[in-house]
Amino acid sequence: MAGGGLAGCIVALRLAECGMRILIVEASERICGNHTWSFHKTDISPLDYERLRPAIGYEWSGQQVIFPEFKRKLSTPYASLTSERLRDTVYAADGIEVLENTRIEQIAEDGVVLSDGSQISAACVIDSRGFAPSEGLKLGYQKFVGIELELGKAHGEDVPTIMDASVDQLDGYRFFYVLPLSDTRLLIEDTRYSDSAGLDFDALHSDVLAYAANRGWVVKRSIRTEKGVLPITLAHDAELFWGGFADHLAPIGLRAALFHPTTGYSLPMAVETANIVAGLKAPLTTAAARQAVFVHAQKRIADQAFYRFLNRMLFQAAVPSLRYRVLQRFYRLPQLLIERFYAGRIRRSDKLRILIGKPPVPIQRAVGCVSEARALAKERQVVNG
Repeated sequence: MAGGGLAGCIVALRLAECGMRILIVEASERICGNHTWSFHKTDISPLDYERLRPAIGYEWSGQQVIFPEFKRKLSTPYASLTSERLRDTVYAADGIEVLENTRIEQIAEDGVVLSDGSQISAACVIDSRGFAPSEGLKLGYQKFVGIELELGKAHGEDVPTIMDASVDQLDGYRFFYVLPLSDTRLLIEDTRYSDSAGLDFDALHSDVLAYAANRGWVVKRSIRTEKGVLPITLAHDAELFWGGFADHLAPIGLRAALFHPTTGYSLPMAVETANIVAGLKAPLTTAAARQAVFVHAQKRIADQAFYRFLNRMLFQAAVPSLRYRVLQRFYRLPQLLIERFYAGRIRRSDKLRILIGKPPVPIQRAVGCVSEARALAKERQVVNG
């Protein structure tokens, strides 16, 4: 396994469960980094949820959203993995060896060459080294800074706030994300759906502390900080994107653009990939893994066309300071539809329900977002100067 991020570790755990031996080669000091990965319980099957349970750090019975016009609680269960729990689960797994602080210089179909010139042979090499830009993708960005805070007294929050968009709208669609980790501990993230990937860490860090103060929460200490810039897919040329990989590479996870195009959530698709690769006939080879993931990715790319259209409306048709109206309207829809949307299983009737009625963006600008090919052509013009 080239790379020890979320997808690589989840696939490794699944393969180890099947009795295979896996080596994870990670360039940084530790696998799994410093992250919190969340998902809706309805995103994955009950069996997969049980498989993940050792790595799940927190579970809640519901969630809520806050917008300028309304506040809503949903009964959809929510859960989070932490880097620490996932890392410990991988370390403890039989059949998995981890080689950290080791950079891969070259990947071949039958092994890897490390930066020191040494070689490691393997029948199957899976590329899980994280996201890489491609001319086959036109992107917006979801960027965030989060701080885990210990408070001086109980905060009173019983479920996660997935979006609090009642705040000033800055740098696109902005909301705060709040996870209650204990009676006195919170993870608070300032999140922005932005046209640019630039992240002003100091500004967002200060805004998180200001948000806590505005909510009346007295901070006793900061425990840790995390940050990220996630891709949000506006258009996807599958042929061009996959043509960027050499034939002997088997990419997964963010490397293969296997993430929810609107939310950036990647855990459910990592679980899907793990099941697909684990279901291949032995002996597992690089070619077999690549073909299986390729077929899966092609189907996902086709299934997600509607999501990318909605993303183009959000980023290209809505005035940045008014983008929140798109999500505000969406969260008035039935809970089961919202769950299917997050799980990537929306129906034709759901699509009609999402689009029916007065659109939250100017109609003329919305019409201009219909063509995915036009969006990609404009992106290539930008890339090629």
